[in-house]
Amino acid sequence: MASRRALKAVLIDLSGTLHIEDAAVPGAQDALHRLRQASVAVKFVTNTTKESKKNLLERLQRLNFDLQEKEIFTSLSAARILLEQKQHRPLLLVEDSALEDFTGLDTSEPNAVVIGLSPDHFNYQTLNKAFRMILNGAPLIAIHKARYYKREDGLALGPGPFVTGLEYAADCKATVVGKPEKAFFTQALSDLGCSPTEAVMIGDDARDDVGGAQNAGILGILVRTGCTPTIPCPPTISPLARLFNSQE
Repeated sequence: MASRRALKAVLIDLSGTLHIEDAAVPGAQDALHRLRQASVAVKFVTNTTKESKKNLLERLQRLNFDLQEKEIFTSLSAARILLEQKQHRPLLLVEDSALEDFTGLDTSEPNAVVIGLSPDHFNYQTLNKAFRMILNGAPLIAIHKARYYKREDGLALGPGPFVTGLEYAADCKATVVGKPEKAFFTQALSDLGCSPTEAVMIGDDARDDVGGAQNAGILGILVRTGCTPTIPCPPTISPLARLFNSQE
């Protein structure tokens, strides 16, 4: 493993780490303010697919978080980059509030299936349409494959079970673009001018946040604010986790 260098950048997960739906994690705003005082770059990396980057920014600003749109890198952004590179015309299985991030893409006569977290569209008719497209050769692109996520009323199914169902039914393998994919983390670091060994990733998901970061050569820091209390495989907890976890 490459030796660690001086810390230059901190990647921070959003849902479950800074906020849970419309409620901030206690102490998170103050922790972020203190982190801003350090001489490190900060970038917010999220698998959230329920809303556009603009809507997400507005939500966080209402919760008194100090951040700018350019500091947010989402799995929706990564999916759009892939679609543009491959010149795909997607069938977008995402919530209506997330469609803004795909504005300008040609979606006529779709030739690719793109699936995110979309409770309003996860019905038999829509999923069967996606299944038939995949059987006819359309690639399956998963914005991410999280098994579940934290809501105010408890854990809820993520898009992973639905992606896996389509993979099983169509005997195919999805291309995943969000966390925990290595490319997602390297894309997030690409405009910060630092290497993976000069960054840390703070998140609440042991698999997608911490494990994904570690696979990309980034130090992963787990906080017990969202998904992790139910996961029986805790990685090493850094003292930095206390910045985002009043329970530690």
